Amino acid sequence: MIYDKKIETMSRADMRALQLTRLKEIVKYAYENVPFYKKKYDEAGVKPSDIQTLEDIQKLPFVTKADLRENYPYGMLSVPLSKISRIHASSGTSGKPTVVAYTDEDMEVWTECVARLVVAGGGRSDDIVQICFGYGLFTGALGLHQGWERVGAAVIPASVGNTERQIMLMKDLQTTALVSTPSYALHIAEEMERLGYKPEDFKLRVGMFGSEASSEEMHKEIARKLHVLPTDNYGLSELIGPGVSGECEHKCGMHINEDHFYAEILSPEDFSPLGEGEYGELVLTSLTKKSMPMIRYRTKDITKIDYSPCACGRTTARMAKLKGRTDDMLVVKGVNVFPSQIEGVLLSFKEIGGSYEIVVTREDYKDKLEVRVELVDDSIVGDYGKLEKLSADIRHALKTVLQIDVKLSILEHKSLKRYEGKAKRVIDLRKY
Repeated sequence: MIYDKKIETMSRADMRALQLTRLKEIVKYAYENVPFYKKKYDEAGVKPSDIQTLEDIQKLPFVTKADLRENYPYGMLSVPLSKISRIHASSGTSGKPTVVAYTDEDMEVWTECVARLVVAGGGRSDDIVQICFGYGLFTGALGLHQGWERVGAAVIPASVGNTERQIMLMKDLQTTALVSTPSYALHIAEEMERLGYKPEDFKLRVGMFGSEASSEEMHKEIARKLHVLPTDNYGLSELIGPGVSGECEHKCGMHINEDHFYAEILSPEDFSPLGEGEYGELVLTSLTKKSMPMIRYRTKDITKIDYSPCACGRTTARMAKLKGRTDDMLVVKGVNVFPSQIEGVLLSFKEIGGSYEIVVTREDYKDKLEVRVELVDDSIVGDYGKLEKLSADIRHALKTVLQIDVKLSILEHKSLKRYEGKAKRVIDLRKY
C-alpha cells in the first residue's frame, strides 16, 4: 500500500524538476526573510538567482547545529512568532538546546510525511499503536503520534518508563504496533520473557523504530523476540523531526520524502559530492518548511543513497541504514571505528543480549578499546570452558571487522544499564 501514489511513484525526471522549483523558491525565501541567510550568502558571494540547477546548491554554504545555537532561540525564524503554532527543542548534550518551530502549514507537511512512512512500514488504519517515546520537547513522540493518527490508527501515548505497565497495556489494550527506540524494544522483550510471556500472548505485528542507529542484526533479534516486522525511520528536529525517511516492508533502504527534502552525500574530508552508492556525510535541505528553512544542513550522519526503483513500487530515493556519524566515529589506534560495526558483530552471537557498552581509554599514550556485553541468560555462567570459547570467538570476529584487538568483558545477564530513551553506547574516557 502506498499513501501518496502521485508523489511516491513520481518519475526521477519529474521529481528533480519539482525539487529544483522548490529549491529556487526556498533559497529566495530564506534570503529575503532570514537575516542569517542573507548575511551568510552575501559573505559567500552568492545570490538566489545563482541557483539555476540542482547542482548549483553546491554554491551555498552549510548550516550546522552551532549556527542554530548561536541564533538561539528565534534567530533562524522567517515568520513572526504570531504565525508559529508549535515549538520543539532538542535535548542536546552540551550548550543550549536547538529550538525549532512550525507554522500550521509546516505541521501539515510534517504530518503527511510521517503518514507516508507509517504506511510504508506496514501501518494500517485498524492498528492500535503504542508510542513509547518521551512526550515533550522531543519531536519523536508527537511527530509519530500525529502521523499514525492521520492514517486512522488508534494511538496509545504511553510515553516511556514503567516497562511492566507498558507490557500490561500492550496485552490488555491489544496493541498491534510499537513505536520506540530499538534498544527499548529489546528491553521490553526481555521483560516479557522474565514475566513468563511468549510473543504469541500479544497481537503485535509491526514495529516502527528510530531515534538511534540500529543494525539489521538488531532488527532480526527484535523480530524474533516480538514477532513484529521492524522498520527504521529517520529524521532530525532541525529539518522537521521524524518524517524525513523510512523503510518500507521490503527493508532495502529508507525512502526519502524527496519532494520535501533534498539529499546530498558528500565526502567527509573535502565535502565534494559523491556518487550513487558511495558512503559519505548526509547533507539535507528542507524544500518546503516555511517557519525555519534549513538549507544544506550538515547532519554528520554517514550513509549512502540508492536511486533505483524499489520492489514496493515507490521510486523515491532510499538512504541506507546509518553507518555512523562523523562526530561519534571513534578513531582508535588510527583506525576508524563505528559503533554500528561492533553492534553487527555482537548480535550475531545468540549467547549475548542486545545491550552493550563501548569504552575507550588511553594508557601510556596508547588507545584501548573495551567492549562490554552481557549474557542473554545465566545458563553458561559457571561453565568456564564455554565462556572462554565464547570470548575468543567474539574477540576474533571483532578483530576481523575492526582490524584491531579489543578487550572483551562478558558480564552476567542484566548487568548493564537499560535505557528507555536513546541508549548511551559509547563512553570515551580519553583526554585530548
